[in-house]
Amino acid sequence: MKTIVLEEIERLVRADTAMPADPAPGTALVRIHHVGVCGTDLHAYRGRQPFFSYPRILGHELGVEVLETRGDDPSIAAGTRCAVEPYYNCGSCQACRRGLTNCCVELQVLGVHTDGGMREIFEVRLDKLHPSEVLTTDQLALVETLGIGAHAVERAALEREEAVLIIGAGPIGLATLVFARLAGARISVLELNGDRTRFVREQFGVEHCLDGSGDVVAQLEEALDGDLPTTVFDATGNPASMAGAPQYVASGGKLVYVGFVMGEVGFTDAEMHRKELTILRSRNAHRRNFRQILKLMEEGRLDTRPWITHRATYDDFVEQFPGWLDPKAGVVKAMLEL
Repeated sequence: MKTIVLEEIERLVRADTAMPADPAPGTALVRIHHVGVCGTDLHAYRGRQPFFSYPRILGHELGVEVLETRGDDPSIAAGTRCAVEPYYNCGSCQACRRGLTNCCVELQVLGVHTDGGMREIFEVRLDKLHPSEVLTTDQLALVETLGIGAHAVERAALEREEAVLIIGAGPIGLATLVFARLAGARISVLELNGDRTRFVREQFGVEHCLDGSGDVVAQLEEALDGDLPTTVFDATGNPASMAGAPQYVASGGKLVYVGFVMGEVGFTDAEMHRKELTILRSRNAHRRNFRQILKLMEEGRLDTRPWITHRATYDDFVEQFPGWLDPKAGVVKAMLEL
């Protein structure tokens, strides 16, 4: 079957791999229709993705159609369209026993720690399928990205009218923006890329966007009547940005790191202590986040139309992919159509 494999750093290839066997108990065979391209895939291509080995079939943002199942879930039958929750947790470790399946000790993320969905047909655990009778498979392939933002905002426990700064307007920053807005927050965005800043203004209606020039702290205080944001989300995955983020947080505030890097991030401890900051990390998402997002999308309360800016097919994906790493390409979310 048609498969795309990242053989090694900066080497994507089209391949012909064997069709899967009949589904095991508790699983389904699914036809992959759409695969969202994630920052994780871009980092893996460049050799900058932690917990990653080569060769690897990428793809964890999946919109699929069920072909065959072996299970007793009546909501998932042949022909059902589903989003895939790509976090394979063990169910028995300390984190899983506490309901923290997103950070399972033995976590295997499809397309990262184990082979993912850039292939025609794939076996998926039934408990990781989220059906929808309404949404298209390209919409369903966006659910996982949105889940990252949903979980980050859930972690932050925002209050209505709270002043929030989101650093980075890539897909994860935008997903965080969507759910911070649904929580009723007043949002500012800090983004160095001018094209992304314009995109945030035009497509998401965010008026207060900062480009990093000048004194950002002073600009935030001016916009917030002398105050600073009480919650700051850093969605850059950039160590310099992450190290500098505490300066933007109000005393007694929260700093939520949504992105991550392979190396170390350094802080000035005295500043963190002076402000008594609460530092939170956010990893992946929960099953409830997937259900929440599907409901919002089905009700028309979450508009996915601005998200997909680039598309490719199996025949031209390998050639197009390297160009998407260039910020000038203006990629927000690229989608592979299989």
